[in-house]
Amino acid sequence: MIATMLNLNRSDCKALNLNDLYGLHKAIYSLFPAEPGKSRDFLFVDKGGDWNRRHILILSEREPIQPEFGEIVSKKVPDSFLQHDYYGFELALNPTRRDSNTGKIFPVRGRAQLIDWLVEKAPGHGFEVFSQSLQINHIGVVTYQKNGTIRTHNTATFVGTLKVIERAAFVESFQRGIGRAKGFGFGLLQLVPMEAQNNISAS
Repeated sequence: MIATMLNLNRSDCKALNLNDLYGLHKAIYSLFPAEPGKSRDFLFVDKGGDWNRRHILILSEREPIQPEFGEIVSKKVPDSFLQHDYYGFELALNPTRRDSNTGKIFPVRGRAQLIDWLVEKAPGHGFEVFSQSLQINHIGVVTYQKNGTIRTHNTATFVGTLKVIERAAFVESFQRGIGRAKGFGFGLLQLVPMEAQNNISAS
């Protein structure tokens, strides 16, 4: 896997028309031309910035092409990076549940409900989270226009500590992303390896 930081200045953002989530979606997709028979093979997350700069983190199977606007810095993620047992993490998600009776998808809202949702969801992705370490930022809704219609995504960014419990599933989650709307900047598991956590439990 390849980690890339796309660095944009104010004029780059203006040229790319980064006025909403769909503008960002199109800008990132332009770095990975479609290949016949292949699905999306990259994830990204908007790391923000200030009035003059904006930074987008990208994880991909292949190297992005050189952008028309902005600059990229890429490096290979070593296999050893995913062999630790504990990580600090940050994860922007589109928190939703599917109604088992109707099949409809609805957003998860409320801080306590969001924590319960992630604690419940995490083991299926090869890790468990330390709920007492969790912080939730940027809770809300993002809106954008596509094909003349207004679309929305529920959003919440989780920050905390995790423990790997099933390596293969964890690696898959890192490489493929977690949850819905991954093509719109959700689901990229950002990790910082940590030493063993002897004094906290994952509940």
